Amino acid sequence: MIFIRKIVLCLGLLIAVNSHAELKGTGDLGIIIERAVGQVKLINTSKRTDIGIIKGLGDLSHASATFSRDARYAFVFGRDGGLTKIDLLTNKINKRIIQAGNSIGGAISQDGKLVAVSNYEPGGVRIFDSETLAPVTDIPAEYGAGEFSKVVGLVDAPGQRFVFSLYDAGEIWVVDINDPNKPVITKFKNVGLQPYDALITPDGRYYIAGLFGENGLAVLDLWNIDKGVKKVLTNYGRGTEKLPVYKMPHLEGWALAGKHLFIPAIGEHAVVIIDPDSWQEVARIKTYGQPVFAIARPDGRHVWVNFAFPKNDRLQIIDTAKMEIVKELSPGKAVLHMEFTPRGEEVWVSIRDEDRVDVYDTETFDALAEISVDKPSGIFFTHRAHKIGL
Repeated sequence: MIFIRKIVLCLGLLIAVNSHAELKGTGDLGIIIERAVGQVKLINTSKRTDIGIIKGLGDLSHASATFSRDARYAFVFGRDGGLTKIDLLTNKINKRIIQAGNSIGGAISQDGKLVAVSNYEPGGVRIFDSETLAPVTDIPAEYGAGEFSKVVGLVDAPGQRFVFSLYDAGEIWVVDINDPNKPVITKFKNVGLQPYDALITPDGRYYIAGLFGENGLAVLDLWNIDKGVKKVLTNYGRGTEKLPVYKMPHLEGWALAGKHLFIPAIGEHAVVIIDPDSWQEVARIKTYGQPVFAIARPDGRHVWVNFAFPKNDRLQIIDTAKMEIVKELSPGKAVLHMEFTPRGEEVWVSIRDEDRVDVYDTETFDALAEISVDKPSGIFFTHRAHKIGL
């Protein structure tokens, strides 16, 4: 009898030890989009390794992701209209729905209770309960006489709001969702021709939309919304030399570093530096190719820049104090996306055409690790859960 009790006690201790060993936080987790095969790779940033694969996410050719407030769940927005909720602790799909015909991104509300998806087809924004993915609100992007616009540049904003741009209509809409069943929509019309993407500054004050159809940027001060949208930098844009645009810059990759904005120039081999107090250009840095992302290290000291086809094999690093390029790296073919670890000691870089992700030390620029990934594109870490607009 004593022998049996000892066995039961040992089994109980073993179960307790194993259960404790399985416990883990999500602060050092993230996902990498494997665009060609419709799956994501779950990764651990502290250990610089992949820890699982989650399949069955549909068309991920232009996929993006955001995270739940507790950083346990990732919401992946697929090009096929798919909205997939992934459990990072169990490595499984929690819920998946097809909510539209063609979607281009999404955002999570300030309180974490609502997930919004921006759609090309049908044009508009659809909002879902983040717990169940049950539909809550549908906001068609209707303008003119029954026409519907593609929606781009969807971000969350303080005050329990979503902000987005209507590409075809040249409008910016602000949606107050404090009562999600009765959203209050403020529409700003004639903001500029073809707003193609947008960002919100880290403090949640300025929503800035790039204009593809004309020179300039459209800026909305969310602290002074009654003043409307103003157009700035009307000399910024494609420039006098009409270069072909192989890939549009991603404005969520714009960098606010110190007192300046670092913005990829459309159709130019340059990064434009802007003073957000005056909204004037203060400098322009010539680059290797047409920039796609210009992303600031979390401390703002460096901005890392990648480029569009055909010169998409390089990275250039700008020192924001010196306002000059201080390093150039050649990771490989098709450098698509970069993501810094939460405090910026490392950056992860997807090299699509070589099926891998490289990890770099951001002080020494040394390569620290390689991870095998099938056609990697977007890289998303869970610290985004606690940042405005990400």
